[in-house]
Amino acid sequence: MDEITFKDLNNTLTVITGGAGVIGKAIALGLASIGGRTVILDIDLDAAQFVAAEITERTGSFCMGVKADVLNKQSLLAARETIHREAGKISFLINGAGGNAPKGTTRLEEIVPEQIHDLAGTFFGLEVEGMERIFDLNYFGTILPTMVFAADMIEAGKGAILNISSLSAFHPLTKIPVYSSAKAAINNFTEWLAVHMAKTGVRVNAIAPGFFLTKQNRFLLIDEQSGNLLPRGQKIMTGTPMGRFGTPEELAGPVAFLLSDMARYITGTVMLIDGGYNAYSGV
Repeated sequence: MDEITFKDLNNTLTVITGGAGVIGKAIALGLASIGGRTVILDIDLDAAQFVAAEITERTGSFCMGVKADVLNKQSLLAARETIHREAGKISFLINGAGGNAPKGTTRLEEIVPEQIHDLAGTFFGLEVEGMERIFDLNYFGTILPTMVFAADMIEAGKGAILNISSLSAFHPLTKIPVYSSAKAAINNFTEWLAVHMAKTGVRVNAIAPGFFLTKQNRFLLIDEQSGNLLPRGQKIMTGTPMGRFGTPEELAGPVAFLLSDMARYITGTVMLIDGGYNAYSGV
């Protein structure tokens, strides 16, 4: 029986898109702590380099920050050239760029009869530009980096791609129709690509986090002035058997497992990490 460790990840190179965000940083720190080399890819170069410097200082592992726009293939190709020149070939890709935004979010959870004369806060008041931005960032912001960075893995005949889905891909949450739809598309794309690449030695999986506080969702869950849970946040606590939000650090272990040889027979899977939310019926 093979030894169960993460030793196979030592000195591998992982590109993390949206890596300067809370979740990307936590994942990078986890991989760096077990000897992995990481690239923080972000549209904000200063943020990417700041996070990379912190990771190197805290872990001693190689980490570099690189600027790229995940919706611009030429930008991604330029980033790949920089990575090849300064760090070498890419072992793994984590598609962490994404998120929600107020312009694609309804103010009301549902339409009730007394509000049918003022639908601005409902689905009918959503801004097309905002919806397009959210869908593009989550969906094409996963497809384009995969087209660019997975080529190294195909060439090497090994590697893994990990997409970031969401609990809302399984059960659409009120207020966020576009984000939920985009993440459902990520689930489908993960499965499709896993089959497409199955014989190349490259595996494709996803994780689906439940409720983790980030910059993108804090405005929906926490009152900015008081710091108390908003009604929506309280609903989440009621529906989560563990009774708390997840912490970004709790994603690092599942990510390392899915990238490692311990998961070498796992492809086309979406792993829920949600404190039991999806399993709970409310009764």
